[in-house]
Amino acid sequence: MALSRRLVLAGLAGALAAPAVIGRAAAAGALVPARIGFIPVLGASQAFVADHEGWLKAAGIAPAFTTFESGPNMIAAVASGTIDVYVAGVSPLIVARSRGVDVRVVAATAIEEMTFVAAPKLAEHFAGGVAPAQAFAHYRAKAGAPARLATQPPGSVPNTTLQHWLWEVSKVDKADVTIVPMGIDATQQAVQVGAVEGATVREPAVTIIRERNPAIALVALGGEMFPNQPGTVVAATGAFLDKNPAQAQGLVDAVVKATKLIKEKPDRAAPAIEAALGKGIIDTATIRKALGSPASKFIADPRIIVEATAAMQRYQVVLGSLDKELPLDGLFEPRYYEKASATL
Repeated sequence: MALSRRLVLAGLAGALAAPAVIGRAAAAGALVPARIGFIPVLGASQAFVADHEGWLKAAGIAPAFTTFESGPNMIAAVASGTIDVYVAGVSPLIVARSRGVDVRVVAATAIEEMTFVAAPKLAEHFAGGVAPAQAFAHYRAKAGAPARLATQPPGSVPNTTLQHWLWEVSKVDKADVTIVPMGIDATQQAVQVGAVEGATVREPAVTIIRERNPAIALVALGGEMFPNQPGTVVAATGAFLDKNPAQAQGLVDAVVKATKLIKEKPDRAAPAIEAALGKGIIDTATIRKALGSPASKFIADPRIIVEATAAMQRYQVVLGSLDKELPLDGLFEPRYYEKASATL
């Protein structure tokens, strides 16, 4: 894990050598370009809904969306100035700031997103409410090998959450499992085809894979794995925020409105989310079902996750994905949310 962190930091160091480039706000009334990087999970829904509803354009923003496989993979793009807005997990941002990258969380979008699902060969050992430690031990005894569990790279929220659930909550014997880091799409595919025995997945993947194979079991929800687990956030570079204050406020206003719409009118929100995440293979009905899943907890207030973020960082130090706790000072900038919540 320390090696993986060094690789992330090496990528950051290389990216930092490139100058930050921010689109210059043109004449009054012109739209400000905003290059938005996101990971394809339901926690990023507010960005798609805000765009579809025209709220980003109304705020003076011209968005351009780019998909990434994980938050750590997006950090180099943030550091090099090729991404202005980051929509992914909070943990990689802490490492980025420790390396001098000025990026700030302006809104949250979801909490407790991560779940653990078991493929059929492992799921049978959880039948009848068997405790995880016992289930994994039974699997290894029967299969003659540890269960392979897919998740995102070390240092990411999914990886940290999985290890916290395994070692701290469930007291699983480390000999009974092997953690296999991979991208989000690869994780979903791996558990669907049985290339791994379990995985951390978020919505809409939870709904999709269980619709395709009901024998895949939902074993643990996010709150069980890491209480108040910080999920997806909206962050922006300091350069974008400082140069475009009106658009920065408009971005957060749009996230707040989108959060409310998703909660109160999910039928209206679902088509925009399906258009962004569906890729022609997920229908709107599946997205609508995922919005109502117990794994979907949408929020916008970044203050809610501050303490949980600190707790997750402390655990990353325990795991070795961080050498030491890094300061959170300046990471969260809640003033945009506070203004939005007071006026909308």
